[in-house]
Amino acid sequence: MQDDSGTKVLQNESEESVLADLGYEQQLDRRLSQFSNFAVSFSIISILTGGVNSVAQVTSGVGGAGIGIGWPLGCLLSGVFAVGMAQISSSFPTAGGLYHWATILGNRFIGWITAWLNIFGLITVLASINAGAWNFFVGAFGKDLPLPQSPFVSIAAVTLITTLQAAINARGIRITSKLTDLSGYLLLVTTVVASIFLLAKSGPLPFHRLVEFTNSTGAAGADVWPKVSTSWAFLLGLLLPIYTITGYDGSAHTSEETRNASTTVPKAIISSVFWAFLAGWLLLVSIVLAIPDMKEAATQGWNVFFWVLEKRLPDAIRYPILGSVLVCQLLCGLATVTSASRMTFAFARDGGLPFSKSLATVGATSKAPDVAIWATAAVTSVFMAVATLTNIKGVSVYAVVVSCAVIFLFLTYAIPLVLGGFALGGKKWPQPGKWNIGVIPFKILSGVVAIALLLITYIGIQPPNQWALTVLIATLGLLTTLWFTIQRNTYKGPPNFHA
Repeated sequence: MQDDSGTKVLQNESEESVLADLGYEQQLDRRLSQFSNFAVSFSIISILTGGVNSVAQVTSGVGGAGIGIGWPLGCLLSGVFAVGMAQISSSFPTAGGLYHWATILGNRFIGWITAWLNIFGLITVLASINAGAWNFFVGAFGKDLPLPQSPFVSIAAVTLITTLQAAINARGIRITSKLTDLSGYLLLVTTVVASIFLLAKSGPLPFHRLVEFTNSTGAAGADVWPKVSTSWAFLLGLLLPIYTITGYDGSAHTSEETRNASTTVPKAIISSVFWAFLAGWLLLVSIVLAIPDMKEAATQGWNVFFWVLEKRLPDAIRYPILGSVLVCQLLCGLATVTSASRMTFAFARDGGLPFSKSLATVGATSKAPDVAIWATAAVTSVFMAVATLTNIKGVSVYAVVVSCAVIFLFLTYAIPLVLGGFALGGKKWPQPGKWNIGVIPFKILSGVVAIALLLITYIGIQPPNQWALTVLIATLGLLTTLWFTIQRNTYKGPPNFHA
């Protein structure tokens, strides 16, 4: 093995021995630094994607307090999951981390169902990110372009975006990491610049808004939420930070491409969540303080971000900011393709998917899971097309499934964390890895995760997302049936772990 420094070689050899203990050979290109691994998760979290596109959840809900109080609280809930994930990733630094952790700390069935739920979540989130990027483009620049109003245009746009993201990923982790590194810097710079201009152009700043509760649910908030009480509107508003601060499992999924992964990946997970919280709070506080009138902002519904920028910023400033946000959203999708394809590759490597042999192929030149990358793009595009054109009782299947996506992801985060609380210190997990918070604190954290998952799920299945519970139960029922009728006898699981 050759590299530009002896230190890197030793690190790689150490990581290869960890993989060997888990039953795998080093196949992927291990070149990501701590910043590059951080940038993968930070790009997927992308406060300029979920945070910007979903700001109406608070302006059309409980008002400024949804940001001033709700954002830190929601980020704290997500942060609890991130700390637990960081500790497990230090002990088991593999691609498809969540799936392996659930298998090692639980059994084949739990690992198998975790893998499927994680893949479902990543695919639907990828479709949501790219659809959101297209809708953002239309909202930001559509007034100046003669764009036809057709679902087929959206489907074609998402397919093209996803295909380009896959093509870049298929060239290898080197070029992908350069772009996600750029995304990390661009996210921070755009956030700071946008916040400074919004605050500077807004005159006297009404800081009292950040702790004010104003119920704008129902018609007063363009029906973003149904009419509910103020306390319930605050809980619904927590979905903004909770749904935005997700995707940090991307650092774990790229463990086999990261140098010194047992310490680098945990630090990257924690830092990505911390900086997303801080930058997101800065931007969203600036937006709330820049709003000319809170009642009028509520009536804007999902268009509120564009409305605020149009009211406060001249075109010479506004359009470059909008363009930068759009680039960050596209790079968010690029990083999500990376994460989803590594999960697919890892599960296929163990024979968990149809056409596993092909999906587990690694390109000789790119050293990337090329087939898994293109399969991820293809499935995302097909899902987008079918789900967009299909309705159940007047409700788009796309909207229903996407509303379930983050619940799927948090469920896959929680499964290994809760199992780890029982396993740490025992035969399955004798001792924590190099990065850890301690045995007893982790066990306490795993209990908090279980409670947090129940809260997130309960909030996430309320109207207008009431179909989410039906989809979640149906998915779990289908997977359980498939396991006990077929997969139980055919799926062997990861090597060295057949519990």
